[in-house]
Amino acid sequence: MPDPDIRIYDTLSVAVRALADQIAQVSERAIGTRGRFTIALSGGETPRLLYKLLATEEYTSRIEFTSWQAFFGDERCVPPDDAESNYHMARQSFLDLVPIPVGNIHRMHGEIEPELAAQAYDDLLRDFFTRRGENRPRFDLVLLGMGADGHTASLFHGSPALTATDRWVMAPYVEPLGVHRLTLTASAINAAARVFFLVGGSAKSEALARAIRAPSSADDALPVHSIHPEGEVRWYVDQSAARSLRPMKPL
Repeated sequence: MPDPDIRIYDTLSVAVRALADQIAQVSERAIGTRGRFTIALSGGETPRLLYKLLATEEYTSRIEFTSWQAFFGDERCVPPDDAESNYHMARQSFLDLVPIPVGNIHRMHGEIEPELAAQAYDDLLRDFFTRRGENRPRFDLVLLGMGADGHTASLFHGSPALTATDRWVMAPYVEPLGVHRLTLTASAINAAARVFFLVGGSAKSEALARAIRAPSSADDALPVHSIHPEGEVRWYVDQSAARSLRPMKPL
């Protein structure tokens, strides 16, 4: 098993800028090759910093946002104007500030019954990708974070979405939170051309150290261990998150 591609930066803001630069490059290549860039956005506070940076003139002048197709990796079961909504956060910090056509923004409908919402998004993805000759959700990029418990997207311990092979989107009940969450399945994420993780803060350090090594047993496995895409996977982390790793020089 090759060593993980983990890139450590002095601060989260430096990591975010490095990730933004890489997104600009990947976007340019995809648009130049196929005329579009497909991305699955993540939620949470850490990617908010990335979205705000991408929405600045520095990046809007470099990135052809009119050719983006923006999807979501997961969503809370709330209305789109709820403060807890991943779509709401992405819209306020990014989507409303860049020229992605409204029809190219594909949100998960967290306000309707969870299983119906999951099936509707599964159908949407299948229609989008199969019409373009793909039999899987071959995103150009899936953005992910990671929780201190090792979850990613809304893939938590014991979730059926970790092992499902016939579904691209599910709405499992998350026992510790007492709610349903909409999420891409691990198999759908693993079909991506590349997956980039953005992880910051000392609260994530122990989970990160476990995440980048193979689990010693099933009991040692974290949800994030189910993410092993066919394409490229890369971690952008700050020094605080990396403090439990073997010594590595920051970039």
